[in-house]
Amino acid sequence: MAPTIAPTPSSTESYRDRRAWIAEYFDRTASRAWAALTSDAPVSGIRRNVRLGRERMGATLLGWLPSDLRGMRVLDAGCGPGVLALALAARGADVVAVDLAGSLLEVARARLAQQELPGRVELRLGDMLDPALGSFDYVVAMDSLIHYQGPDMLRALGQLASRTRVGMVVTFAPRTPLLSVMHAVGRAFPRRDRAPAIEPINEQRLRHGFAASEALSGWELGRTQRIASGFYTSQALELTNVSALHPASLAAGRVTLNS
Repeated sequence: MAPTIAPTPSSTESYRDRRAWIAEYFDRTASRAWAALTSDAPVSGIRRNVRLGRERMGATLLGWLPSDLRGMRVLDAGCGPGVLALALAARGADVVAVDLAGSLLEVARARLAQQELPGRVELRLGDMLDPALGSFDYVVAMDSLIHYQGPDMLRALGQLASRTRVGMVVTFAPRTPLLSVMHAVGRAFPRRDRAPAIEPINEQRLRHGFAASEALSGWELGRTQRIASGFYTSQALELTNVSALHPASLAAGRVTLNS
């Protein structure tokens, strides 16, 4: 049985139901597979393509963040085995890495013990929306929001935005005809090679929802990049707190943005 995660204020029933499923899937069913997927261990051809796609996506998100994160507090929302958390700490960030799956956090803890990094990583079991995690300069959410329905994803972004000073880099699963066919075909593959359930979202509807969201009214959408590798399809999205772009903030040196 998956560990009990404390309730999150303002979360919907659909969000809580999917959160429980995610915790069970990654903690009990797929922890070994995801540990292997995020390492250099031999994997099947299907998973090798997924690994390559995830590596490209991780590089994309990191490329949109400052190379020097010293003095910055960063949330790795849905950190899994800790690949991005370690990369962020290597840039000097103070990272809070949170996940629903305790077994994946144990993998991250073992990897962290083998590293000497300029930054710090705090591993936390729980919900990425928990206000007790505090406030952040940046939020990274790679393939953690893709399991939630569009409205729940937008609400989650709004809650994260309320505690984020500069920017967020996240991913969503784009709704495309090819992706729909691939997921239907994927059911024919052995269970060990199947991808976890995701919620494809129409990009235009996501953008319209973003524009209509009161919680995200002080934010703007930036760069986007779709990564497709075999059965892995995910789209990166950059969100920036408009107030962080104020000339006074930049002049004071409190904000470092990549061009």
